Amino acid sequence: MNLKLAGFVVGAMAAFAVQAGAHHSFAMFDHEKAITVTGTLKEFEFTNPHCWLHVDVVDATTGRTLEWAFEMGSVGQIAGQGWKADTVKPGDKITIEAHPMKDGSRGGQYMSATLSDGRSFKQAPNRNNANNNAAR
Repeated sequence: MNLKLAGFVVGAMAAFAVQAGAHHSFAMFDHEKAITVTGTLKEFEFTNPHCWLHVDVVDATTGRTLEWAFEMGSVGQIAGQGWKADTVKPGDKITIEAHPMKDGSRGGQYMSATLSDGRSFKQAPNRNNANNNAAR
């Protein structure tokens, strides 16, 4: 009987360890820098494990429209900031402040957003990410 219990405990611990390890780090974002991007919302993914804002931005140099993607927190985290599935819709004007990608690609880690109607949303400091807190 004790052997079965020990086997169950080891199995449960292994299952939780796999889930915890499956979550990615935020090392791809440059927490020492912040960027501000203004554009037109293309898509808002209000889904777990992370919500996303996809924004079409006109490049000032070329005049071309380029898509930027900003990773947010989970539905529960951003709902705590006031976000809902219908807070924004494609075509809305939006300004995003974010930590940029280290590799220079078009995207980043969402820090705040301001909508054309004046509403604004701000990411709460993440206690689990010391780099995020240090950059504030």
